[in-house]
Amino acid sequence: MMLKYMLVFVPITALLTFFVHPADWIIFTSAALSIIPLAAMMGEATENLAVKTGPTIGGLLNATFGNATELIIAFFALRAGKIDVVKASITGSMISNMLLVLGLALFLGGLKHKKQIFNKDVAGALSSLLVIVMIAFLVPAIFDFTERGEGISSPQIAISDEKFSLAASVVLIGLYICNLVFSLFTHKDLISASDDDHEAEAWPVKRGVLTLLGATLVVAWLSEILVGSLEGFSHQLGLTEVFAGLIIIPIIGNAAEHAASVFALKNKLDLAIQIALGATIQIALLVAPLLVILSYVVGKPMDLVIHRPLELVGLFGATVITASVARDGETNWLEGAMLLGVYLLLALAFFFLPVGV
Repeated sequence: MMLKYMLVFVPITALLTFFVHPADWIIFTSAALSIIPLAAMMGEATENLAVKTGPTIGGLLNATFGNATELIIAFFALRAGKIDVVKASITGSMISNMLLVLGLALFLGGLKHKKQIFNKDVAGALSSLLVIVMIAFLVPAIFDFTERGEGISSPQIAISDEKFSLAASVVLIGLYICNLVFSLFTHKDLISASDDDHEAEAWPVKRGVLTLLGATLVVAWLSEILVGSLEGFSHQLGLTEVFAGLIIIPIIGNAAEHAASVFALKNKLDLAIQIALGATIQIALLVAPLLVILSYVVGKPMDLVIHRPLELVGLFGATVITASVARDGETNWLEGAMLLGVYLLLALAFFFLPVGV
């Protein structure tokens, strides 16, 4: 497809960065447009490797590389000391997967098919994990609020938040490992969705591995450029860096997850739901705690506390409406439109949120 033509922005970004030196918003836009097709290539390579290597190893590959773009971008933002942007990108990625990715898939699939049916057991298991996702981010926020209510000094609160977040990250990664064992070993027949039509067309393993490694390296380079131009991009367009982290960066990083819409159009809704909700769970239980641990490696400790009530409300609302849509075993275009509508409301709220709030 059309996304492959966007690869022309990779050499354009190199030209702009090393020779032309235009305004930051131009460099940021070019780097963002370059990452989108590369993220899609990573998703396609992972999908083909999963078919060739079998469900167990394939599932591990999906777990490792499914959110690689978001992790790479967030790591470079973390190394640059943009902690608020990293936190915003984590929350924004989860909200985007639940509302934008899944909403678009249900909407487009529903327009083509009057009513679509999916496995309630799979959706129920994923919905239960979504509740864990919500709790994983509510507890650190409530912990921080409780400390402030007790009159503890700000430096002590910061240290306590960091220690609690580090310990909580270990627990979340443990839950993620439990989820892998459940879905890949003990209950793999319950969770796995078949895709027999795709098996005959799968890439050779060598092609999949080389594509995955090559795209990952280029995305890492582009992510450094993207983060380096973020401040100028936000200032020149009158946006906050938080809005960029919550809305713009997740849309870029979630390019691969938009394959859910393709599967929904093919009436393979089980796969579409697993992509959207599985990516959300990976962000919360693997990517976020991994970034907390990596923050100590780069010497810029990060906690999991979300200070903006709007972000918490957005995450809570997205979790509730998504779990509600995913539990009944059938869907239509109106439910997809509802998810997209909630996402648009949140995007507008974040857009008009004043600087410093």
